[in-house]
Formats: sequence, C-alpha cells, structure tokens
Amino acid sequence: MHKFRFKLTALFMLLIGLTVLAAGILMSTSYKKNHLGSLKDHMLSEIRVLNEAVPWPEGQSEERQTAFLQEAARHFKDIADMRATFIRPDGVVLGDSDHDPVTMENHANREEVEEALANGIGSSVRKSPTLDQNMLYVAMKVPAQGEPQGIVRLAVSLNDVERSLGNMWIALVSGLLILFLLATAVSYRIALSVTRPLEKMTAAAKRMADMDYKLRIPDSGKDEVSELARALNAMAGSLQQQVNEIRLNEVRLQSVLDNMTSGVIMIGADGRIRLYNRGAEGLLGSTAAERTGRSYSEIRQQYELVQLIREALQVHEPIHEELTVYYPEEKLLELSAIPMSMSEEEEPGLLLVMQDVTAIRRLEKMRSEFVANVSHELKTPVAAVKGFAETLLNGAMDDRETAQSFLTIIHDESDRLNRLIGDILELSKIESRRSPLQFSPVDLYAFLERITEFMSTEATKKNIELELQAEEELFIEADEDRLGQILLNLLQNGINYTPEGGKVKVKAEFVPGTDKEGLEDRVRITVSDTGIGIPRKDLPRIFERFYRVDKARSRSSGGTGLGLSIVKHLAELHHGTIRVESTVGVGSQFILELPLLQP
Repeated sequence: MHKFRFKLTALFMLLIGLTVLAAGILMSTSYKKNHLGSLKDHMLSEIRVLNEAVPWPEGQSEERQTAFLQEAARHFKDIADMRATFIRPDGVVLGDSDHDPVTMENHANREEVEEALANGIGSSVRKSPTLDQNMLYVAMKVPAQGEPQGIVRLAVSLNDVERSLGNMWIALVSGLLILFLLATAVSYRIALSVTRPLEKMTAAAKRMADMDYKLRIPDSGKDEVSELARALNAMAGSLQQQVNEIRLNEVRLQSVLDNMTSGVIMIGADGRIRLYNRGAEGLLGSTAAERTGRSYSEIRQQYELVQLIREALQVHEPIHEELTVYYPEEKLLELSAIPMSMSEEEEPGLLLVMQDVTAIRRLEKMRSEFVANVSHELKTPVAAVKGFAETLLNGAMDDRETAQSFLTIIHDESDRLNRLIGDILELSKIESRRSPLQFSPVDLYAFLERITEFMSTEATKKNIELELQAEEELFIEADEDRLGQILLNLLQNGINYTPEGGKVKVKAEFVPGTDKEGLEDRVRITVSDTGIGIPRKDLPRIFERFYRVDKARSRSSGGTGLGLSIVKHLAELHHGTIRVESTVGVGSQFILELPLLQP
C-alpha cells in the first residue's frame, strides 16, 4: 500500500510538472513571438522614418552614394542604436553603420533581402557572421519609378530578448521547483488521505482472512471509500455470525459424538480415518490421536473389522452385521457400515457405527433361560399335583392311607409352587426397584442374635451347632427387613447343605477404610458352614437364577434356586458386595461386605 501511495504522489507530481512545463514553453514561445513582432513593427516604423529623413540619392556617382549612405547609416546608429544597411537591388552594400561596405559580401541571397524584393518587406532571425550574435533583420524596399531604388535594412541584437527569456526560464524553473515541493507535500497528503482508509481496509481484510471478524472499520464518511468500509463491516458481521453458528454447531456435534455410547468412525475414500469418537476409543481400545489420519488397515488387533471395512468400501452398499472383538476385551458389537460422501465430486467414503450389544445379548439369553427355567420349575410341581389328583379321582380316594399320602404330597408341592412364585415376584420387585429400601441404624449384634435364635429350631432338628461371633455396640446403616432376608437365606442354605452334627457360624466384624485406596469403613458378615461344599467350576455361577449345583438335593431341600440371586441383588442395593469361598467336602463361607454408612 505504501508503494501505491508513492506511485500516486509521483503521478500527481508528474502531471503538475508536465502542466507547468507546457505552460512555461507556451509562455516562452508566446513571449518571444510577441516580443519579436513588436520589435519588428518598431523597426519598420524606424525604416519609414529613415526613408523620409534620408532620401535615397539619385543621379550621383556610386562613390558619392556610398559615402552619403555610409554617413547616414552611422548617424542613424548613433541616434536609434540600430545597425542600418543600405543595399542595392543587386545585393551590393552601399552603406553600413558597423562595417566598411567595400569589405562586405553581396547580400542578394539574404532571406530578408529576397523577401523584401518580392513582397516589399522582409525579416529574418539568424546569427550574424560579422558580429557573431543572433540578430533580427528587417528590410524594406525603397520604392521608385519602375525598378526598386534599393533596400534599407535595420538589424538589432537579440541578446536582450534572449537575456529576458533566460531570466524568465530561471524564474520558471525556480517556480517549478518550489511548485514541485508544494506539489509533493500536497500530493502526498492527498495520496495519504486516499490510501490510509485503503490500508485500514487491507489490514482488516487480512485479519478477516485469519478468522478475526470482530474488527470494524470507521465508516462515518459519505464517499465511496466509506461505502466500501460499510460493505466490509457488513460482510465481517455476517461472516462472524455464520462462523459463530458453524462453531456452535461443531461444538454441539462434537459434544454429541463424544458423549455417544456408540462408536462412530468416518473413513474417507482413500481409506484414511477422518473421525474417531470416544465411543470408538472405548470399544476398540485405541485413541483418536493414534487413529485419525491413518489408514484403517493399521487396526491390526481387529482383523475381522478390517475385512468388513474393506468389503464395505468396495461394494458401496450398507452392511449390517454383528461382530465379536477380543481387544481390549471380548465384546459383541453390532456394526452398521454406510457409504457416505461429502460432495458429489468426491468418491464415497464410509460411516461406521458400532454398538456394544454384549450386555443386551446376555440379558436376552438370561431372559430366555429364565423363562425356560421358570417353565421347567413350575412344570414339576404342577405335574405332580395333577398326577396325584388324577390318581385320587381314579379311585385312590377310597384307600384312606393312600389318599392321605397323596394329599400330603399335593400340599407340599403346592407349598413349593407358592414359594417359587413368591420368590419370582420378590426377585422381579427387587430388580425393578419398585420397593425402595428404608435405611436406618441397626444394632448388628442384637440383630444377628435374633436371626440366629430364629433359625436355631431348624438347626436343632439336624443337630447342627449354630454359633454367633460379633462385636458388641457395632451399628450399621441398613434396611433391617432386607438385611434379615439376606442372612436368613444364607443361614437356611448353610443348614440345608450341612450334614447332621455339622456347624454353621455367623461372624460380624468392623473393617476400617483406607484413604490410600479410597475405601470407606465397612462391616464384614461371614456365614460359614461345614457342609458339602461347592465345586470350583460352579463358583462363578452360584448367584445366577435357578442355578443349582446338585439339582436333586436342591429340590428335595425345598429350594427354589432363586435365594442366592435375591441375596446378591439385595447386597448391591445396600451398595455392598457378596462373594463365596468353598472347598468340596470341607464347607463354604459367604462373605458379605456392607458400608458402615450408606452413601
């Protein structure tokens, strides 16, 4: 922009300089022309006066004419300060105020002489070889009868004229220099006033190109530059609004992508990953920084996924599949590969959406197994009740002893069926959290003492020793009824699966929390027995619904297969944990840990 300012200033100076120079040349030419014309008219008047004052001698000899005219020329020179020359029509000089006519050349070929002979008056400007200076010559034909009598010529030096022109040029050049200085200042000022707003607009445009749209240009004027400034300000405001909307939409989209549980991967037509959200990071075990900008084929831990992406890029058709991945952990993923392109000219890339359906499929499987187990568990007592009822109807009622036995079995199976339905409803209620827990302080020693006393009658029937070991004045925040349900289930299982003469022990102790590991104060309740134990292979599934280690013995003991599942859910509702340790033939111990205070 500075170059433009200097160019504009130089242009102004050039225009002013050429204008002044042209004016100077015109003025100089006009001055010289007018001055020479005025001088010429004056000299013609002098010639006429000279002709009247000094008539051309006639009828005399050439010597007397020469002497007379020579004297007249010198006398005129003294009076008028002009060189006077008398010339015969044939060009011979008869008299001259500055030189001896004898020594002078023939003047017939002089321009002013030829013009005077032809037109009566002649003039010319040339350098005199005699005086070595520029002279103005004016000649007039002296009229006579017939042929011209001669020519009178006056000459005056142009030194004064040239001196005046020189002075004029000096004044003109001096004025031009001063004018140049003034023109430079004025032109620079004008150029500055023109270019400064343009410089501001250029700087503003550069900042707009750098995505800075908050800048505004002063636009208070009414000229075209101010109109341009207002247009730029309007454009900046519009761009700022659009960029803000784009950024807001980008933030919203990024927030949606980052908070999606589904994994989203966008792959270009060249096979490079353009987008890799947090969901994909969690599902595939690699970060966006590691994957973005690199080829999908570098996902080496997921061979089947790479093959599916390659197929989708080749066929350009949507693909929906379920795929098992084993890194960073085994998961079942539901994948949707959809061809997608950003523009019509661009080849379609691929949008890959992944959903972890491991838990859903596991729940579906559990639901299916639960329905099958419920059907199976209900079928057994219903079949028994129906079979014995049909036997009674077919005549067994007449045998009182047989009828009594069958009715007892029907009663037991009905009672078992009632317990099974009750446990199913209870488990459903706990899982759906339709009955929230009511937490309150519980004196754990007194509470456990009541529970063991309640179960002592059943333990005594099998000659099983029931022992309680708990710290006194140990309080816990819990739902007393639900906690009792947990312990009754554990004690019932311990008594059921412990042979006669065995031992079931309940132990409660305080476990202090550790700040280092971020653990809170807890209470650990352990129910151990000396029963038959649980095989190692069955330990991971012991808390599943309807899972039994010994199905025949479980049914004979009256169990529904839902007790431990209810225990696990109630422990979790108390924000606690339960685990089991067991050795076949030695016994089992269920370890329940609950927080001292509920969060």
